[in-house]
Amino acid sequence: MATILSLQHLKKYFESQKAVDDISLSIEEGQIFGLLGPNGAGKTTLIRMITGIFYPDQGDIIFRGKKFDPVNDVGQIGYMPEERGLYKKMKVGEQALYLAQLKGLSHREAKEKIGVWFERFGMESWWNKKVEDLSKGMGQKLQFVTTVLHDPRLIILDEPFSGLDPVNSNLIKDEIYRLAANGATIIFSTHRMEQVEEICHHIALVNRGKKILDGTVSGVKEQFKENLFLVETEGPAALSAIERPFTVVEQTNSKLYIQLAEGQSRNQALRFLLDQQIGIVSFKEILPSLNDIFIKLVEGTPVSRSFETKKDLL
Repeated sequence: MATILSLQHLKKYFESQKAVDDISLSIEEGQIFGLLGPNGAGKTTLIRMITGIFYPDQGDIIFRGKKFDPVNDVGQIGYMPEERGLYKKMKVGEQALYLAQLKGLSHREAKEKIGVWFERFGMESWWNKKVEDLSKGMGQKLQFVTTVLHDPRLIILDEPFSGLDPVNSNLIKDEIYRLAANGATIIFSTHRMEQVEEICHHIALVNRGKKILDGTVSGVKEQFKENLFLVETEGPAALSAIERPFTVVEQTNSKLYIQLAEGQSRNQALRFLLDQQIGIVSFKEILPSLNDIFIKLVEGTPVSRSFETKKDLL
C-alpha cells in the first residue's frame, strides 16, 4: 500500500524546549493510525506541523509523494482539534456552509453534502440552532461533519469522542471505519487506550518530544508480552509440588494464571497440566493492554500484573 504521509527527522523548538525532537513516521493510505502520548509529549505540535499551522525547524514532511506544500495541500486534509473550533454566534447550517466553502466547495456542493451528513447524523433540525446552544456532544458531531465534508484524503482527529454518549460514539466510530474503507487515512489522537486497541491498525507513542514506540497494535502487544496465560479448569486445580514449567501467579477457584518459565513453551505447560489430570476448559494467552504498555514506557514502571480487570475480559 502507498505511503500517504512521511515525516522525516522533524524537529520543532520553542525557546529552549524541544517540543518535537527528531521524529520520523510513515503512514499508509487507508490506515487508521493512533498517535499517542501523555500531555505535553509533542503530539499537538506534530499535528500542527502536519497541517501547516507550524513549520518544522528541521526535517521534511512528504505528502502523497512530494514535499508538503501547506498552501496547496491543506485542502486535502481535514483537522478536528480537541478544542472546539466553531463560531459560537453563528447558526449551525451557516457554520457548516462557511467552513465547507473555505475548503473549496461551491455553495451548491456544500449544501448537498451537508444535507447528506446531517441526515446521517440525525442533525436535520439543527440548521437554525446557534452553535453556542449546542451541548458538548452535539458540538463534537458538528465539528466532525465540518472536518470531513470536503472528502479529505488525510483526516486528523484529536479526541473525537470527547463528550459523546455511547450511541454517538459508535456513530462516529462507524464513520471512521467507513471513511478508511473508502480510502481516507485517519490519524487518531486520544488518551483512551481501549479505543485505540479497537480502532487503530498502527500506533506511535511519543514522549518528551521523541518517538519511543512505532508498530501495529498486535505487534506491539506481542513485543511486550510476558508469557502469561489464563487456564480455566473444571474445578479448583490441585497441582503437585514437583517442578513445573511455569509459575502460578494467581489462582482463584477454577481460574489459574500462570507465567511460563524461561525456555518453556505453552505446549509444555499444557502437557504438564494434562499429566496432572486437571480438566482444562480453556487455555488462553494474556497479552498486555496498550494502557499497560503506555504506563510502562512513559512512567518506567513494570507492566501491571493485576488480573482484576483482565478476568472479566477473558
